[in-house]
Amino acid sequence: MEKYLSQLNEAQLAPTLQKDGPMIVIAGAGSGKTRVLTYRIAYLMSQGVDAFNILALTFTNKAAREMKSRIATIVGDSEAKNLWMGTFHSVFAKILRFEADRLGYPSNFTIYDTQDSDRLIASIIKEMDLDKDVYKYKQIRSRISSYKNSLITVKAYFNNPELMEADAMARRPQMGNIYKQYVDRCFKAGAMDFDDLLLKTNELLTRFPEVLAKYQDKFRYILVDEYQDTNHSQYLIVRALSDRFQNICVVGDDAQSIYAFRGANINNILNFQKDYDDVKLFRLEQNYRSTKNIVNAANSIIDKNQTKLDKVVWTANDEGAKIKVNRSLTDGDEGRFVASTIFETKMQEQQKNSDFAVLYRTNAQSRAIEDALRKRGIEYRIYGGLSFYQRKEIKDVLSYLRLIINPSDEEALKRIINFPARGIGQTTVDRLVVAANRYDKSIFEVLKNLSTIDISINSGTRNKLQDFVTMVESFQVMNQTATVFELAEHVVKVSGLIREFNKDGTPEGVARMENLEELLNGMKDFVEGQKELADTTGSLAEFLEDVALATDLDADKGNSDHVALMTIHLAKGLEFPYVFIVGLEEDLFPSAMSMNTRSELEEERRLFYVALTRAEKQAYLTYALSRYRWGKLIDADPSRFIEEIDDEYLDVITPIEEQRFNPMLSADIFGDVEPNKIRFKKPKQPTFKKKGTTKSAPEKFKISTPKNLKPVAKTGASTNLFDNNLVVGNIVKHLRFGKGEVLKIEGVGSDVKAEIKFEVGGVKKLLLRFAKLEVIG
Repeated sequence: MEKYLSQLNEAQLAPTLQKDGPMIVIAGAGSGKTRVLTYRIAYLMSQGVDAFNILALTFTNKAAREMKSRIATIVGDSEAKNLWMGTFHSVFAKILRFEADRLGYPSNFTIYDTQDSDRLIASIIKEMDLDKDVYKYKQIRSRISSYKNSLITVKAYFNNPELMEADAMARRPQMGNIYKQYVDRCFKAGAMDFDDLLLKTNELLTRFPEVLAKYQDKFRYILVDEYQDTNHSQYLIVRALSDRFQNICVVGDDAQSIYAFRGANINNILNFQKDYDDVKLFRLEQNYRSTKNIVNAANSIIDKNQTKLDKVVWTANDEGAKIKVNRSLTDGDEGRFVASTIFETKMQEQQKNSDFAVLYRTNAQSRAIEDALRKRGIEYRIYGGLSFYQRKEIKDVLSYLRLIINPSDEEALKRIINFPARGIGQTTVDRLVVAANRYDKSIFEVLKNLSTIDISINSGTRNKLQDFVTMVESFQVMNQTATVFELAEHVVKVSGLIREFNKDGTPEGVARMENLEELLNGMKDFVEGQKELADTTGSLAEFLEDVALATDLDADKGNSDHVALMTIHLAKGLEFPYVFIVGLEEDLFPSAMSMNTRSELEEERRLFYVALTRAEKQAYLTYALSRYRWGKLIDADPSRFIEEIDDEYLDVITPIEEQRFNPMLSADIFGDVEPNKIRFKKPKQPTFKKKGTTKSAPEKFKISTPKNLKPVAKTGASTNLFDNNLVVGNIVKHLRFGKGEVLKIEGVGSDVKAEIKFEVGGVKKLLLRFAKLEVIG
């Protein structure tokens, strides 16, 4: 047996050695599915299958790169380079480049990102003189995207009265015309958006049987990772390509299907065995990532879903710590809890920042976490924010480069025709757009033929336009011989971009120059990296495709030591020793928008399962009793997902909640009341809906009898320190400011104040009857 195969357990070895026929591997979280895929490809090659005949589809470039490098260590670099391996979009973009002329596109077609699509749709809405408050460009783009992923072309749309009626009912009767205009304008600009990369591949394989036969013959073995996240369009392509030899291996976990909002169809994995004859089924159920407590807690959650494939995930790892549940009064307190826990764990366990991740349901939740981490001086990075390639100065440079290889690219041209300013106003651009539409030409073709086209532009502006055309054409000549780095360096100087960015001496201006320098560095790296790969030249077209298909996570080289902050959707496929899942409140997680049907709620539960299974050693679940949303402070109830975890896996660490107000009335007027009974304000009890019944919150949320809590007296905490003998020199601990030394005490009775020098925030004067202090020395 090959040496590398000895690293697999029995369950992993069986699918690795299964050479022919359709097969499905149901792989639980952390069960080593990437290893199985990698070793299976290496094994196929060792059995005489040519690397050129293997197609492996992943969901991130990062996953593809990691797999390729692992395979290279087994079979050697030169053979690994011959594999067709990458994301759905990158592999199909490569096929479309080879076959573009059949569909009427140039082989150097531009790939529009979301921003480009948004700008084009906004232009169309403006030109059609439609109400932009009714026709919101982002909603329109999202709708067009879902049409394309459902294979509803413009022709299919106009043949579907129900769709047209639905849009008319939504007060958008022009939806079909905007869709048609958008598709026509993309085609004229020689551009495809991300959804086109799938739609056009389907068109190619359907309209041209000889192309389908060519790629069926080429891809004799097909492997698909994360199959549960495929949409209908991806499913049909894989189905068509594998139809001849049926050597298809799909790997996935129905419990981690979390992309329904992007069109992912969980039925693709649930029904795989119905699509092919004699399907071999394998299960990977041993989790190598997490402790027993985390694995069992995750199982107890996902067990509540009705739509699922049978599997029992288990682990031989240690029992591990229980999952800690923390309740905070506000989202600010929640952030401070996360920051102080990270700070203390780093000190006590000698952990790095990169060992921690904070996961949330929506990006807006990061603010409170960021504030708290900054105050503690903890380095962090937000994933999924504005990525490097979306920054204005980078888009400006890329637009020049896009125009060089595709002069029909309308969005790129409109962006840079007057940047840096060269005296070409918006009115001139509008006239060029109108002329281009009238003559059915690209704007650049209109510019090249100004002398023969009827257009109202004065001679001074005509000269400026002619100079612009000459400059772009000179760049095109240079592109024939120069590398992308040499070309870009030349473009930023000649176009005046360097001069423009240098004019601004503000910190933002300096940052723009640094980003520009970073872009050129990246190009240099790209050119060097391409030298190592087969069938590549380091050309501008290759670089632009690489950028267009890059994601924010792919860009992270992991050099700096930072806490990762990201939405749970982005965390899929990653793992961290310590994971905080924050904002576990009803209407936030599960989201209020995802509780209309059972299938939506089950998707939210799968999302929580994904979040919990990112943790290796310790998971923290946190929720707040009140949170700012849309500028208003609202009361919140704990998420049903906390209740759904079996009690034995939880450790509720929350301190007893102190009252949030000073009573104006004496309790005596209401009769005899034990003093302790009025010291704590009880939040409203959440109700948890379960299979059509309603029941009150479980014991773990009832403030009067909290679970696993130490009595107050034993913690040394005091809620009214002005009664005690707090003295100058005492060391105290505050939830928000950390440790501090008492410098001064003044006042009498209930007005006693203490001046305290804290580690975080410096010297503070606190009124002791309200201060939440713990005397620790």
